[in-house]
Amino acid sequence: MIFCQIAEHARPHPHADWFQLRAKHLSARQLHSLTRQALFLAPEKKVIVNSRLDVALAACAHGVHLPSHSPAPRLLRPLTPPGFLIGVSCHTLDELRQAEAEGADYAFFSPIFQPFSKPGYHPGLGLSVLREACVIVNIPLFALGGITIENAPHCEEAGAAGVAGISLFSSP
Repeated sequence: MIFCQIAEHARPHPHADWFQLRAKHLSARQLHSLTRQALFLAPEKKVIVNSRLDVALAACAHGVHLPSHSPAPRLLRPLTPPGFLIGVSCHTLDELRQAEAEGADYAFFSPIFQPFSKPGYHPGLGLSVLREACVIVNIPLFALGGITIENAPHCEEAGAAGVAGISLFSSP
């Protein structure tokens, strides 16, 4: 199972395999610097930049993660080097189908459980919907939303390629 840490800083958790920088408040220059720092601090991890393809390419990150309803990954692919990852956030089964059809390499599917950072936002889709999602698409899915060390194995059992989160990595 792949563990993807989502953070606003450049210090990847030792147990994270992927490190997604989500720092919406930073300028392109600041995000570029943060990305380069993360790549230097964790050369063995995949470093993904949230939303900013320009910054991901300029910093030589491993990929970009797009919000739902972004331009189709296939439209961005000609701008990227071989092996560059393009992921998409999805919240419904239809969005997952669309992400796959549009050329996404992977998708975050959320929220699986009640998100810790958004009390009352959504009760979570649950493991049965995650299981269904993993069957209807062939791209790797990362479960997101309310993920803990205790429920992460259940996400893997449901077919998820990995889990992603913020709170999951809040302690060393």
